[in-house]
Amino acid sequence: MSGEHAAAPASPGARGVMLPIGALLLGLLLAALDQTIVATALPTIVSDLGGMEHLSWVVTAYLLAVTAATPLWGKLGDQYGRKRLFQVAIVIFLVGSALCGIAQNMPQLIGYRAVQGLGGGGLITLSMAIVGDLVPPRERGRYQGLFGAVFGTTSVLGPLLGGFFTEHLDWRWVFYINLPIGAVALVVIAAALHLPVSRHPHTIDYLGTFLIAAVATCVVLVTSLGGTAWPWNSAQVYGLSVLAAVLLACFVAVERRAAEPVLPPSVFAVRNFTLCAAISFVVGFAMFGCMTYLPTFLQVVHGITPTLSGVHMLPMVLGVLLSSTVSGQLITHTGHWKVFPVAGTAVTTVGLVLLHRMTPGSSEWEMGTYFAVFGLGLGLVLQVLVLVAQNAVRYADLGVATSGVTFFRSVGASVGVAVFGAVFSSRLGGKLTDALRGRPLPRGVTADSLKHDPQSVGRLPAGARRGVLGAYSESITDVFLYASPLAAVAFLLTWLLREQKLRRSVQVPDESETLGACPVERSSADEVTRALSRLGTIEGRRDLYARIARTAGLDLRPAATWLLLRVHHDGPVEPALLEDAYEGVIPRRVIADGARQLEERRLAARQGLELVATERGQEAARRLSDARQELLAELLGDWWTPDRPTDLTELVRELNAETGRSRPPRMT
Repeated sequence: MSGEHAAAPASPGARGVMLPIGALLLGLLLAALDQTIVATALPTIVSDLGGMEHLSWVVTAYLLAVTAATPLWGKLGDQYGRKRLFQVAIVIFLVGSALCGIAQNMPQLIGYRAVQGLGGGGLITLSMAIVGDLVPPRERGRYQGLFGAVFGTTSVLGPLLGGFFTEHLDWRWVFYINLPIGAVALVVIAAALHLPVSRHPHTIDYLGTFLIAAVATCVVLVTSLGGTAWPWNSAQVYGLSVLAAVLLACFVAVERRAAEPVLPPSVFAVRNFTLCAAISFVVGFAMFGCMTYLPTFLQVVHGITPTLSGVHMLPMVLGVLLSSTVSGQLITHTGHWKVFPVAGTAVTTVGLVLLHRMTPGSSEWEMGTYFAVFGLGLGLVLQVLVLVAQNAVRYADLGVATSGVTFFRSVGASVGVAVFGAVFSSRLGGKLTDALRGRPLPRGVTADSLKHDPQSVGRLPAGARRGVLGAYSESITDVFLYASPLAAVAFLLTWLLREQKLRRSVQVPDESETLGACPVERSSADEVTRALSRLGTIEGRRDLYARIARTAGLDLRPAATWLLLRVHHDGPVEPALLEDAYEGVIPRRVIADGARQLEERRLAARQGLELVATERGQEAARRLSDARQELLAELLGDWWTPDRPTDLTELVRELNAETGRSRPPRMT
């Protein structure tokens, strides 16, 4: 998090860092997997525990808890040490998982899912922040890509594993599987994770965090229980609506005075940020609402097994991955982004309408096509929203822009799942009653029992079964139709976005900020560090070092530039040892040719087997170092002003000093 860039963490080397990084990835895997693994198990859970009307809360409770806890974990980790807090987060998550596994009714499961979410918020936030403690800024892009890959993998594996455990073991294993993985992560973290003792005091906005979580909870309660457990024209609905409005007003007032607000009101004066927040809300609403109820449609209406329902969901997930990857590449190469949110929201709207068209007679190819269209639309817009928000704000609000957009998506996901559940539950009861009217039924089977135990549909006579399947089908697909106008509103909002030129230091975000619904809590310095470290990889090291030499006015090969900077920063080096160290990665002759050029130009001389910079070489190295700092400042654009913050200056100096310590330029 913030304030850790002045003193670079010592790099223990790739091998030494991979064990603790692996433990962090295991922790992140737990939290990311629990966003998707439960969906395919929900129909079986409902049949076992009852309470179809509460199905949405199994997902909503987790998302709300993660959303509320995320900013606190980030600040507390800064203040009390991230290793200790990460271990606490794992323990809380594992306790929640064990309790979920032994839950005997739906209210218990919902409460225990909230406990899981409290730990999950810490796993996601702290695992990404600890990377900054383990590796220097220059290498962070490479490792943070692994964390994005975890989110991408869990989005595919989650539905499959959830279905597999439910079908072949027991739905409780969806939660029990976390225990051995978490135990391994705890042991490795305790033994292998050694972080520098560095504490940064914060004025933690406890009141603001509580108020925004309370507002979100009130909204979810109204949308999920209004029209089902409570009539819309009831004291409970009116009371909670008024309470939400009062709490929101209090939140705004508190945030205006808070030293470190969770969500500064000033960012909403930035047009593109406000629009991105609104569109993110809708995207979260549609994405997680559909992901929660599509497995129910597949398992109940089409009689597909839990495992195969996960397979049937793959076209949607792969559509998201494909379109987000392609759009990210195109934005990186062209610098133009507005067409993607416009197209994405349009395709998402079409996808929702197509999902509404599904019936008990729909073929697998038809459903797969509809899923893919919906996923392609989501993927086109997911990445861009974070990028546009980051590009629109000043440096001081860069971290807030990231967490703010993902925060609104998370709230949208919570509300969306609740609204979808309320619409589904309210329509299902009436449709089941109509479908069963006048039909002979087995003893004990009623519309109410079928609503609470969807797996009992298979025991009905053929005529009654067709009617019940039609009732389930229409009740689920109607929610997609009701969501489509909201997606259309998001489409209209995308036209209001102003296509500003992208800063070079703002990069397309990774999957950790797009596929997951959970907020990503990072400081402004963290965001710039991540972007600049990724730029080093995107540019390609060979081109980077060639550009440094040109800027310094030196005619040197990229390998010679790297060698001279390394000698300048670290002292004499032995080229033969470097050749051995990078054998199989870099051709030996590249380093040898670089060393020879430095000797020929009298920039370095041999002392035994070592290469030592001459006085002329030291001067050239200083010019190269200044050129690298100049290039970094150029990448920061309008953030690199005379009144720039101290942490930005320190970050550029640190990255500049690491130029010569990184891997040599790849070159044939």
